[in-house]
Amino acid sequence: MAMNFRKRVAREEPEINLIPFIDVLLVVLIFLMLSTTYSKFTEMQLRLPTADADPLKERPKEIIVSVAADGRYGIDREALPDRSVSALSERLASLGRERPGAIVIVSADASAAHQSVIAVLEAARRAGLHQITFAAQSSGAQAR
Repeated sequence: MAMNFRKRVAREEPEINLIPFIDVLLVVLIFLMLSTTYSKFTEMQLRLPTADADPLKERPKEIIVSVAADGRYGIDREALPDRSVSALSERLASLGRERPGAIVIVSADASAAHQSVIAVLEAARRAGLHQITFAAQSSGAQAR
């Protein structure tokens, strides 16, 4: 029986090099961060635009509808107790009969809900008033 006297070579444990793996993960992470869009429409802060216009020399028949930030309505500086579209359209229709050819001017607060302004437009349509414009703050009167 022959004996095997060869030297046994100690096997080295293979090392796992994590540096290339981390580099690849960082590149993928940066790619995902740059290519992903984050849409949070409820958190958007909007500042309404300002407009410069020459003052009117002749004031046509106008009906001014004010929309407060909390959704209250006023017509010609008179508060409406009801916030419904039907009450608003009834009031606009009666003023439209008194002032034929009147222009509806919507003067909405900058933080008023979009739905409140749409309700004014719907009420004017129901009342048969088709000439509508929006009031804007002049850029010279802006405090900021």
